[in-house]
Formats: sequence, C-alpha cells, structure tokens
Amino acid sequence: MSTVGLVLGGGGVAGGAYHFGTLMALEMATGWDPDNAKVIVGTSSGAFVAAMVRGKAMDFQSMADASLAGMDLAEWLHSRLYRRIRPRGLIRWVTKGLVPGITKPGVGIALGTPAVYSTEALVEWLEGSVGALADGWPSKPTVVVSYDLEARARVPFGTDAAPEVPLKTAVAASSAVPFVYEPVSIDGRWYVDGGVASGTSVDLVLCNPEPLDLVIVIAPMAPTTARSGGRFYEDIMDRAGRGALAIELDLVRRTWPDTDVLVLRPDDRVLAVSRPNLMAADGAIPAFLATLRSMRDELAHPSVWSVLQDHII
Repeated sequence: MSTVGLVLGGGGVAGGAYHFGTLMALEMATGWDPDNAKVIVGTSSGAFVAAMVRGKAMDFQSMADASLAGMDLAEWLHSRLYRRIRPRGLIRWVTKGLVPGITKPGVGIALGTPAVYSTEALVEWLEGSVGALADGWPSKPTVVVSYDLEARARVPFGTDAAPEVPLKTAVAASSAVPFVYEPVSIDGRWYVDGGVASGTSVDLVLCNPEPLDLVIVIAPMAPTTARSGGRFYEDIMDRAGRGALAIELDLVRRTWPDTDVLVLRPDDRVLAVSRPNLMAADGAIPAFLATLRSMRDELAHPSVWSVLQDHII
C-alpha cells in the first residue's frame, strides 16, 4: 500500500460537510479508510474532521439518531457548533490588531452570525465522538493548524514547533473563525483559525521524514472557477484560497517530484448550496448531499481514478 498524506482545508460548516461527503465517497469507491493516511493535516473545519477520522467517528449515526428523535438537523448542528457568550471576543480581535488585515474576508464569514460564540460546544461534540482521544493525541502523525495572534504566525499543533496540548484544544483553536468564535487561550497566548495563515497548509506534509507516494488535498475554499452569482467577498476568499494553495502545491511538487498529488475541490453544485454563508448550520446537509453527487463524477474521471488505482485501490 502506498504512503498517503491527507490534507483537509478550512471552509466553515459547508467545508466540513464537503470533507465528510468527499471522504465517505472515497471510502465507498475504493475501500480506502482515511485513517490509513500516513499523516493528516487539518485546518479549521478540516481540523475537526481530522480528529473525527483519527477517532474512528466518521459517520452520520449521531445525526440519524437526532432525526429519528424528531430533532431538526440544522438545529441539532447549530447546538453542537455555537454557544453564545458575552461579546468580549470581538474586543479581543480589535485589541490584537487583526481586523484591518482580514476585514473583507471577515465580512463574508461573519454574515448571518451577529453574535460571538464560544468553541465549547464544538469541544463537547468532539469529546462525545472520539472519547478519550480528545484529551490526548492520535498515535499516527496528525497536524492541526492554528494561528498565534501575538506572533502573527501559523502554529502546527502535533509537531515539535508547537506547544503540547490535547487534541480538543488544538481543534478548538484551529476552528476559532474570526468574528464568529472567541479566540482560544493556551498558556497565556491567543490562538485562532489556522485559515488566517493558509486555507490548507499543504506544505506541512513536507515535515514527514520521507516523501509520500500520494498527497490527497481536499480544498473547500479553493474552487477552480468563480461562484455563479457569488458576492464580492466570496470571490475574494476563493481567489486567496486558490493562490495560497497553488504556491504550496508548487513547493510540494518541487521538493517531492515523484509524489502524486490529487486535489479535490467543490464544483458548481456544491458551491451553489454552500453560499452565501459558509457558517450556516442549515447548509450542511445540502452541501453534504451535493458533494456525494459531485464526487460520483469527480472520482470516476480517468485522470483521478488512475491515481487512485495506483495508490489506494
């Protein structure tokens, strides 16, 4: 079996749904278990999904249980993602001076979420899903990307370059989307969404001691085409995502010329149901279903299927 690196980028609630749909489609089509990845790099929603993969919790059983109990799935998801707090988080963003640098992207991310939330509900969801692993760290190489507000630097938890923290704390820090979630305090420093530095951080797979045979990148925030009818901030975020990803992919390909790289991105069907607010809980199920439909075509394409055949089938 080939050695595989799995990179899970940010993308809000819609991005998390895209990850779930893509990974489930990959497993159904090839029989490959994402947890077999030699290394996983997760950012923001990708960090949460990375933890779920390593914790063998990649299923929708809990959502099915909620549905059978008569609960609205959007409300169920909202309760596991958002917990209101006093609006002190916004003050922290302002005092850390981050506002001018991300004002335009922040407009889109915060749209429809006027309150400031804590990541506590997300942490509780993770604890209930992966059990004791939430208080430890996966035995297999796993990197959770966050951003240090003081140092203005990317922080790869799970490596020697970052403080040692429980998985749940790293995921909370990586998921603290600007103006939506309160920054997460770790040892007196404030950490936020790793997407502030990069939507994918593909280059971190190069920390693996040896070249990997295949790197699979799932990039919800780097679609190849503009969103039809998209708002101005959506185009800004998409172009930023594509640009950063292109630079990182170029570095990986130059460093590991013999490594195959497969990038999976949302198509028009997924984008149409994900916009305009990537953080909306009621967009998760439509995005998940649209992803399954799009992956049926994407994975069957000869250029993609041949790579999968070479490495994971």
